[in-house]
Amino acid sequence: MKAFSDKNYTPQPTGDARIKKPILRRGASGSAVVELQKLLIHWEVLSTSPDGLFDKKVEAAVKAFQHRFFLKEDGIVESLTWQVLYTGVPLNMPILQRGSQGEAVITLQTVLQGVSFFRGEINGKFDLDTDASVRSFQKRYGLVPDGIVGPYTWLALSKVPH
Repeated sequence: MKAFSDKNYTPQPTGDARIKKPILRRGASGSAVVELQKLLIHWEVLSTSPDGLFDKKVEAAVKAFQHRFFLKEDGIVESLTWQVLYTGVPLNMPILQRGSQGEAVITLQTVLQGVSFFRGEINGKFDLDTDASVRSFQKRYGLVPDGIVGPYTWLALSKVPH
């Protein structure tokens, strides 16, 4: 089986001009909400039958989906959330490696800690401990253990409980 590597990944455009959907939030109704509900059921974050009403349950399911795919957890379905609902791939996540810093590294460390790969301090610094944790995670999930967190690693991270 071929292992995927983030090191040689060529970025692709994230926008899909074919996905033109309305912005949805709690209180919305209609066929676009039914479509949203079906997608949320597909991603196993909603368990009720589609009724076309964007209520508190749907909003909670949207937030759970957004959390899983590292999106802003506001419960509003805008173009980026629609794209991820259709593709199942985290979009617009930065490529991280040793020396990276910031909120994305905190997210990475938190997810790795949640699945027992990271035991260091969650500090937003991609240090040696974070690098070793990423490499262990990549190896376990069939990726090239290069310590670079790109689209393939973000995708694998989105599939683990966090």
